[in-house]
Amino acid sequence: MRHVLKSTLLASTLLVGAALPAKAETLNITVVNGHPPIFLWVKHLSETFIPTVNAALDGTDYSVDWTEAYGGTLAAVGGELEAIEDGLAEIGGVPTVFEPTNLPLQNVTYFTPFGTPDAALILEIIDNLHTEIPGMAESWHAFDVEYLGGGFALDNYLLMTNFPVNSIDDLEGRRIAAPGPAVNWLEGTGAVGVAGNLTTYYNDLQTGVFDGVIVFPTAAAPARLQEVAPNITITNFGAQYAGSIVANKSWFDAQSETVQEAMREGARAFSAAYLAEQAQRIEASMNALAEGGGEVTELSDEERARWANALPQVANAWAENADGRGLPGSEVLDAYIAALKAAGVDLPRDWSDR
Repeated sequence: MRHVLKSTLLASTLLVGAALPAKAETLNITVVNGHPPIFLWVKHLSETFIPTVNAALDGTDYSVDWTEAYGGTLAAVGGELEAIEDGLAEIGGVPTVFEPTNLPLQNVTYFTPFGTPDAALILEIIDNLHTEIPGMAESWHAFDVEYLGGGFALDNYLLMTNFPVNSIDDLEGRRIAAPGPAVNWLEGTGAVGVAGNLTTYYNDLQTGVFDGVIVFPTAAAPARLQEVAPNITITNFGAQYAGSIVANKSWFDAQSETVQEAMREGARAFSAAYLAEQAQRIEASMNALAEGGGEVTELSDEERARWANALPQVANAWAENADGRGLPGSEVLDAYIAALKAAGVDLPRDWSDR
């Protein structure tokens, strides 16, 4: 009888144990970006990417304990790639615009100005290029980083000055600040291009260091740049690819397929939410610039074409430089321009024509 009771008790215990769900594995993940949460791409890391990943993992064997390291707490702006490569963070929003040397292929839009003002189209094309051209994804792998697909793009750049601009002739001798490679957009126009930073634009314009700046509306309005540069010229330099959500590749490769797909799902949701809010902000920003004293004009198609064709062949120089480093620069350039044309974008200059 004792033997029967012991057997019955053991069987019952095993049945109860089998009925209990396995305890979920908790992943400790740090997300990094050098900008503070006021910036839209950081805001949606918190508001969209993380909740989407959590929802995708709900009911699986995994959960995440997140650490959010923004605003320079772990890495300064431009230091995100290194932080992820070094394993200080597992996930990050890397602003490729600050990585022109390490990630030249991802900066193709900055070397082909006067493209499309459509940020959604830019992200779609760049994402497709990562799939179609192996060198795009492999350029991330060189830093032990995996591209997840969640991109963010800056809205259509324009020109803000303390003098009226009706043609490129008005730029002669004027000091114009521009971010990073956008300084190339002034070469050959008669303007003096100077590397600038959004954080100092207002004071530099106010004190006469610059006569104008190249900037995007959703940054110009909060900075109240119309107060010191009231002449707002819609040049249609185009929206620009600015970065993506990526992961430390060694860490990512060690994760289950369930976790990997949850991260990619989060990245896709991030881009969709970012673009939706960006569209709302652009309209509000342009209204704020005008209502705050800005005088908005648009460069004519003729002057836009004249400006584009006054520039040196910056795209070809960029592509050849990348080719020389063993990267598919020319292939990326040709594919990018072909994609713009296929989408019906009216280009004032064909940067693939060399």
